[in-house]
Amino acid sequence: MMMKMNAKKAALSAVIAAALMASGAYASDKTEPRSEVYKKKYSAQFESWHATGESEEIVDMLEEVPELVVLWAGYGFAKDYNAPRGHMYAVADVRNTLRTGAPKDATDGPMPMACWSCKSPDVPRVIEEQGEDGYFSGKWAKGGAEIVNTIGCADCHVKGSPKLRISRPFAERALETIGTPFDKASRKDKQSMVCAQCHVEYYFEKTADKKGFVKFPWDMGTTVEQMEAYYDAMDFTDWTHAVSKTPMLKAQHPGYETWKLGVHGKNNVTCTDCHMPRVAKANGKGKFTDHKVGNPFDRFEETCASCHTQSKEFMVNLTEERKHKVAELKASAEKQLVHAHFEAKAAWDAGATEKEMKPILMDIRHAQWRWDYATASHGVAAHAADEALRILGTAVDKAANARLQLAQLFAVKGVKQPVALPDISTKAKAQAALGMDMKKMNAEKEAFKKNMLPKWDAEAKKREATYK
Repeated sequence: MMMKMNAKKAALSAVIAAALMASGAYASDKTEPRSEVYKKKYSAQFESWHATGESEEIVDMLEEVPELVVLWAGYGFAKDYNAPRGHMYAVADVRNTLRTGAPKDATDGPMPMACWSCKSPDVPRVIEEQGEDGYFSGKWAKGGAEIVNTIGCADCHVKGSPKLRISRPFAERALETIGTPFDKASRKDKQSMVCAQCHVEYYFEKTADKKGFVKFPWDMGTTVEQMEAYYDAMDFTDWTHAVSKTPMLKAQHPGYETWKLGVHGKNNVTCTDCHMPRVAKANGKGKFTDHKVGNPFDRFEETCASCHTQSKEFMVNLTEERKHKVAELKASAEKQLVHAHFEAKAAWDAGATEKEMKPILMDIRHAQWRWDYATASHGVAAHAADEALRILGTAVDKAANARLQLAQLFAVKGVKQPVALPDISTKAKAQAALGMDMKKMNAEKEAFKKNMLPKWDAEAKKREATYK
């Protein structure tokens, strides 16, 4: 009799659970995207995660380095590129950037859905609900009311648990590709792998129906040369440069790949060891993992000093020296590339043929890819300064080689040297030199923020009100 009752209760519970899951109100095995749900259970972690919002300053990198406008001519980054801020700003910043345009509805705008992929735990939630085909289809604006919670607990943790997980199927496939599947990895390795879901190089893979799936270009390996060979083998191009007509590659933020090649990566000092150390709780009762991801020097005793015997002053000065060396070579590469792009335009204008230009454009493509790869890897001067300098050195060489070939071509075509450059001394002047109507773009963006964002937020609030 008791067994029959238990069976009836189990059946009834299953029916109720199924109904709730169908209504969207409850799904015990699905991603919970709202980090606020764990505010009480993991209060110390929550408060430190929330403190990433303290990095509120917006640093306009195009104002700092106007040459970037030219290097990314014809690509979204020439419109707008700010230095990255804390995890609390991931959704806000991608909404506000000019790169995502000013869509008027779910089918409008320049960017695909894939642009949300590293911004929110709503991404794995939507993938679970719609599959990758459903998630990746359509424009970026399609996800406006769905992708609303900023990077948080569910991106890295199994629901309601400290257990680490890979929440993006495309990241899981990439780790398997290089022979390091997540489920076979040690806890130390997993601590960096969860960061590698986003802090990596990636591209949008085109499918037969034009969906842009996220893919890591690791099939041939994870060095800058191996990924370059991978892209070249399939003639992949992120965009065609508006000045030089070069088929370009845009590096994203290959922090995981460059970390692996540095002294920390080779000694298995993980991302969390330096950026999310275990620290004492405010009440003195035990320790927790500090989720205020940031500069290790802010927590020197718990980070650097756990391995290094040198003083904080020594370590800071050493890092600053490395940053200066990287920045110096970075600036040299930028200067060479700016000249190469305008000189390539002069060659085209003088009647150069595609056959004549092909090896030159390939050198420009490879030079800028390597420059971008070395500098888009945030923190590379601390992670792998030697590798950054090596890559930037090859970038300078390849850009200089392109310019040498152009000089030889100019002699044949009768082009007067040196080729004059427009005034690109400021962001505004550089954008004007490229014919960019920034007044129009900014006005359209403000209208989008005024008209579309409140609708997205209201729709999201209504949906989340149904969650258990």
